[in-house]
Order: sequence, then structure tokens, then C-alpha cells
Amino acid sequence: MDKDLFFDEGVDVARYDIVKYSQLQKLYEKMLSFYWTPDEIDVTKDKIDFSKLTKNEQHIFTSNLKRQILLDSVQGRSPDLALLPLASNPELELLIETWAFFETIHSRSYTHVIRNVYPNPSKVFDEITSIPAISECGNAISEHYDNLINYRGPHGSYKHKKLLYLCLVSIYILEGIRFYVSFACSWAFAELKQMEGNAKIIKFIARDENTHLASTQQIIKLLPGDDKDFKKISEECKDDVLQIFEDVINQEKDWADYLFKDGSMIGLNAELLKQ
Repeated sequence: MDKDLFFDEGVDVARYDIVKYSQLQKLYEKMLSFYWTPDEIDVTKDKIDFSKLTKNEQHIFTSNLKRQILLDSVQGRSPDLALLPLASNPELELLIETWAFFETIHSRSYTHVIRNVYPNPSKVFDEITSIPAISECGNAISEHYDNLINYRGPHGSYKHKKLLYLCLVSIYILEGIRFYVSFACSWAFAELKQMEGNAKIIKFIARDENTHLASTQQIIKLLPGDDKDFKKISEECKDDVLQIFEDVINQEKDWADYLFKDGSMIGLNAELLKQ
């Protein structure tokens, strides 16, 4: 009940009668209250809408789905693989498990949309990693996860804490920035009364991502109270963190250019997204 977030002795008894971090408990409860499944959402009209889109609009719609699939494929596994083995507090452990579960719902929802729109959904999935603009983004996301997961030094060392901090920052940026070019496109289609089933799914996903963003932010804020090393690490890593933000923003701008390379859609173009 008095365990630090990370690198303590680990969770032996999962008890929630006395909670050290009520903020995380509330975020878990909020996350759980949002439970939904893609099968609840009717996307049958989207099939008709998709057939009426221009070629460049189909490119925008499908490319965004491909990228979202890769982002959530990484994020669905990584909290469990990277953060859970280091978590030593029961409410944090519960939050991470629930968070990862919701990412799997997101991944399933993309299949729900693609299966409805395309006669051969496998072709869409098979093409994902062959698109440089998507695979490069996947590599950038994976870098800080991989550095933490593959660390083989002393458990809880200063270097280990630093890798954890950078990984959390990378997650924060993933949840807060990396989806919003594609989300904006989904909502732009819906404003034109097109692909509205997909837009409803994206609305639910965005709501979840905002909760995940708040969770990551809360964890980062709590770390220095647990361990003074994290205050020093946050100062040391300031330039690194700014660089990660800049890199991600530039990748999002590049993605906007890729989406609209063959033409814009009504109400949205690359320049608007960049702004």
C-alpha cells in the first residue's frame, strides 16, 4: 500500500483498500467507465460512402487507418512489456493493464472498419509496413520502448530510471500528438456526412487517448515525489525531450503532406493541418 510507482519491491498483494495514489485510481475508474466495443457501432453506410469518394479521398482515409493500426499495434503491447515489469504499486499496475486492454479494442475497431469497406481487408494490412512514412513513424515510437525493454544493467539504476523517463515522455507524445492529423481527417469526412461510422469510432478512441494522456502526465508528475533522481533526470533530459517533441511535430507535418499529395478534400488540406 506504500509502494513507490516503479523499482520498489514489486506488487505482492493486489489490494486497493488503502490507496497511495488516488489520482491513478480515479483515472483507472474513468478509463473503465468508457468501456465500448467496435461491434456496437454500425459502419454499413461507410461502405457506400467509401465507394463514392474520389481516389485521393480514398487514399487519405485508408492511409490514416493504416497508420493508426501500426501506432496502436505498438501501443497495445508496449505498456505491458515495458512498464508493467517495473511497476511496483498496485493502482499503477491496474492502470497499465486496463490501458493496454483498451489499446487492443482500438486495434480491433480498425479491423471492423476495414472489413466493412474493403472486400479483401488482408491487402490493407499487408501493405502497412511497406509504406516508409508509416514504418519510419513506427520505428520512432519503438525506439524509447526498445531502449527500456532491452536494458540489461542493474535494476533501478540511474540509467534505468532515465530510460523509463524518456519512454514515458515518448508515450505522452504518442497519446497527445501522433493521432491528431488522422483524427482531424476522420472528423472532416463526418462533417461532409461521409464515413460517419468510422468517425464515431474515432471519437471513442480519442476519448480513450485523452485518458491515457492524462494517465501518462500524472505518472510523470508523481515520479519526483517518489524519487529525487527523477527531478535531476527531468532537468538533464530537457533538451532531449524538446527534440522528441520537435521530431514528432515534423513527422506529423510530413504525414499531412503524404496524405494530401494527390489532392485535398473539402474543408481540409495539408497547410491547415500543419497550422
